[in-house]
Order: sequence, then C-alpha cells, then structure tokens
Amino acid sequence: MPKIIIADTSCFIILTNINKLDLLHQTYGQILTTPEVADEYGIILPEWVQIISVSDKNKQQHLELQLDKGESSAIALALENTDANIILDDYKARKIAMQLKLDVTGTIGVIIKAKT
Repeated sequence: MPKIIIADTSCFIILTNINKLDLLHQTYGQILTTPEVADEYGIILPEWVQIISVSDKNKQQHLELQLDKGESSAIALALENTDANIILDDYKARKIAMQLKLDVTGTIGVIIKAKT
C-alpha cells in the first residue's frame, strides 16, 4: 500500500453523499489533499485529512491549462511525493495522471478496497 494517499474533490463529495466518508480513513488512515480541493469541497474536512499546499506552483498552473484547480493541485501534490496514490474520478485527470506515471485509483476503487 502506498504511504501517501491524495484525494481529489470528487472522492470527498461522492463518499459524503453516500454517508461513507469514513471509508477513506478506515481504509488508508491519513489522507492528504490541497487547499484548492478543500475549497471546492466546501465542508470542513475531518482531522484525519491533512491539507498541504503544492510547492511547485508552476507545475500546478501548467496542469490548470487542461484541468480544474482541484485536480491540478492534487496531481501536482502527487508529483511532489514519492510513493503516492492519487484518487481521481475525472477521466481526463486520470489520463493525465497516468501519463505522468502516477498511481491512480477512483472512488469505486476505494469502495472495493474497503470491502476487501
């Protein structure tokens, strides 16, 4: 299991909507995200979600030419952390993250992992 799990907004929203946000914590423990994702989510995140700003804002801005701020910041944060797994649901974001050689899963993957 990767040491670092980075979540995008869609994962938080979907799991909140089905009243299962705690699956993230139960499955992975500590979760990282960015201030941009936290802003998009719009609800105070639990204490087990650590909010970290991206160091390389140039990489994030480059990604924003193709993706929204939340996805761009999450991918940029994953690029800054070795052994990271990023949770993305948007097809285009997933495709870009995989091209950048990141380990990617989606919210359905989180649910399946929690089930097993």
